[in-house]
Amino acid sequence: MTSSVLYASTGPEEVGQAVSLENLPSLISAKKARIGVVGLGYVGLPLAVELAKAGFSVSGIDKDCRKVAGINSGRSHVLDVSSDDVGQLVSSGKLQATSNYDAVAELDVVFICVPTPHDAAKAPDLTYVQAASEEIASRLRAGQLIVLESTTYPGTTEEVMLPLLQASGLTPGVDFAVAFSPERVDPGNTRFDTRTTPKVVGGLTQRCSELTKLVFEQILGEGASVHVVSSPRAAEMTKLLENCFRSVNIALVNEMALLCDRMGINIWEVIDAAATKPFGYMPFYPGPGVGGHCIPVDPYYLSWKARQYDFYTKFIELAAEINLSMPFYVVQKVAEALNSRDKSVRDSRILVLGAAFKKDVNDARNSPSIRVMELLLREGARLEYNDPYIPEVTVGLGIFSRRSQEIQLRSVVLDDAAVRHADCVVFTVPHSAYDVDWVLEHADLVVDTVNATKHANGHHQKVVLI
Repeated sequence: MTSSVLYASTGPEEVGQAVSLENLPSLISAKKARIGVVGLGYVGLPLAVELAKAGFSVSGIDKDCRKVAGINSGRSHVLDVSSDDVGQLVSSGKLQATSNYDAVAELDVVFICVPTPHDAAKAPDLTYVQAASEEIASRLRAGQLIVLESTTYPGTTEEVMLPLLQASGLTPGVDFAVAFSPERVDPGNTRFDTRTTPKVVGGLTQRCSELTKLVFEQILGEGASVHVVSSPRAAEMTKLLENCFRSVNIALVNEMALLCDRMGINIWEVIDAAATKPFGYMPFYPGPGVGGHCIPVDPYYLSWKARQYDFYTKFIELAAEINLSMPFYVVQKVAEALNSRDKSVRDSRILVLGAAFKKDVNDARNSPSIRVMELLLREGARLEYNDPYIPEVTVGLGIFSRRSQEIQLRSVVLDDAAVRHADCVVFTVPHSAYDVDWVLEHADLVVDTVNATKHANGHHQKVVLI
């Protein structure tokens, strides 16, 4: 099935196509270059919208026909992008979406923003990058710029994507340009977005870097700039350093939380105190684990690649191990809390608040909350969950055995009955929509993994912090 959006065959003069790389800079500067974004998720759609706002004609390409239909109807499926913006851009003709890769033939610049997950053995899964590259290669022409934005290990652009593009018979760096520019999207962040976050660019050649830099300069706002590095590999490593930095520091504070619990010290109080130091310290916070598209995945991309060089990233892998252990610790705290009320996890009614991987986002990929649910179900809990952004989740019941079994859970209404009937309410995501005081008023027992109840207002006796 393909989108109903069709692309008429027109000449280069009519659509402003670059017939060689020499023509491309003037088209970009004049906003006449036609730009495509492959993958219209939390990275691709914000990028497509900002490019269209800057005045470019933008074609989004995605195999998900529901996303395509929604965008062409003026609806956004990404919380960080308003439907009003999408609707106005579609109505003006600056933005359109399709599931047909034939659009590539008429584009001057193509951004690839597809997922890069890992498989069950934590090895990189580049299926989406390879599929997109093959589709583009079969339609590649002279004068085009191809930019990979998907987070991946150093070498992907040159070792995986480039050979596929070269199958077109065109010469990279001469006939067409190739670069890597890591996405730096932080879903739910209202301060830094696609327009206000500096970009890193690493091109196959200096010309490739300059062309990519020129495109980003058309959309970045005041204070955001483009930093050019020497190669795609350096740009790819930059993103992994950024996320491994976060993973390691989250693991550090998670381990401190475990120690503070054993010593009877409130880790949240300690973090607040340490954060008063104006230099040499940056606060990170413990939680039920790490989730999303990058932090749980990127360390394994790096460690997998490092082994090809007989190098073992022990420190980084240890951090990932600590973060992966946190859902088990949360279940242990739930069990201890219930034991204090002469109850066990088995047959207890447990209400989990939050299924997204972080606050105020509609993305549950690699969510530690879901792992907590799986562990509680394995222990025999009668489990329900609520999340205003995630209406349904799939949880695996056979995750620690060869027998795989999955069930669907639907978000329950967060009302009086749901909270009062729960033997334990577990905060795993501090969504802004949650009225914490109301939950505390009606709940009998609360396990708080994210310090949502920091202003408990006299209900401390029923709250257990991780």
